[in-house]
Amino acid sequence: CRNMSLYSFGLEPLSCHAWNKDQIAISPNNNDVHIYQKKGKEWVKIHELTEHSGRITGIDWAPESNRIVTCASDRNAYVWTLKDGLWKPTLVLVRINRAATCVKWSPLENKFALGSGAKLISVCYFEKENDWWLSKHIKKSICSTVLNLDWHPNNVLLAAGSADFHCRIFSAYIKDIEEKPGPTAWGAKMPFGEMLLEKRDCGGWVHDVCFSPSGDRLAWVSHNSSISVVDAAQGKEVTRLNTVYLPLLSVLYVNETEIVGAGHDCYPYQFSYAGPDKLQFVKKLDIPKQSSKSSVSAMQHFRKLDKKATAEEDDNELFTLHQNSITQLCIVEGEKAKVNKFSSVGLDGAMVVWDFKVSSASTG
Repeated sequence: CRNMSLYSFGLEPLSCHAWNKDQIAISPNNNDVHIYQKKGKEWVKIHELTEHSGRITGIDWAPESNRIVTCASDRNAYVWTLKDGLWKPTLVLVRINRAATCVKWSPLENKFALGSGAKLISVCYFEKENDWWLSKHIKKSICSTVLNLDWHPNNVLLAAGSADFHCRIFSAYIKDIEEKPGPTAWGAKMPFGEMLLEKRDCGGWVHDVCFSPSGDRLAWVSHNSSISVVDAAQGKEVTRLNTVYLPLLSVLYVNETEIVGAGHDCYPYQFSYAGPDKLQFVKKLDIPKQSSKSSVSAMQHFRKLDKKATAEEDDNELFTLHQNSITQLCIVEGEKAKVNKFSSVGLDGAMVVWDFKVSSASTG
């Protein structure tokens, strides 16, 4: 990772974001979604989506159909379509009595999954007869809030991490809208709601999950500062790496072996998985800013101590691009099998686009 570019969207934390080509949808930690377009070196706000009454917790943008799905703490989800230059919302019947927490379009964009504090996953699809979005619920074994979701490339399997310290894989097969799926490394029988994997005691809240490009591996990050990979082709064996860093909040596969994670340490890390018990830390992807502090005389040192009760001018500035926790990572350019650029947003109101290149020795 050599080049990166930082953009600030203001002082409010950025809780989530999604891309479609040269446009980005972000939520500044409130009930609105702002859509920006790149014009030259500037980001220009071109739309505001203002239907939600609670804080937005998830945004996903389907690139082919150009539909945006949003969810919020108001227990609602909307699918937005662009008509005559305006984004029009359609309410989804998600049938939940707690806040929605995350939302993801399936790879074929014919359905999406929504996690919530209601201890269930709503799998939502469009019913043409009644011209509305319906949902089916997956509840099996989930004992707490569903914090994150990711789709398998086959458009059927769905991974979920939750606040009950568990990571699970379910079938989200909707027979009304799709053909029967073929067998996978995770299992062959896939009726709706079937649980194909349940990993207990993941070391705290599971903050994020991500399938590898092939779908044969699943990575997750937990609140005990660990990153784990389960390998379906190796008998569903789990490899866990306990890091010395603060907890990671987001995880992203950038090719079949390389994984990027980011969170409370304010910069992304690269990890590499080469098989069972071969999960290792590669490097930090941020280049630290050089300290601009000049040497101070003893007189100046004590004068500052007297005046500010501190010897440092700006000892609260971090030597990283992000000045606060990173909340989410997203692919910007390239397929999941070979990501060229990815982005991060954080509590500092900043968005960073990172160029990613992997050499044969996995040294970036």
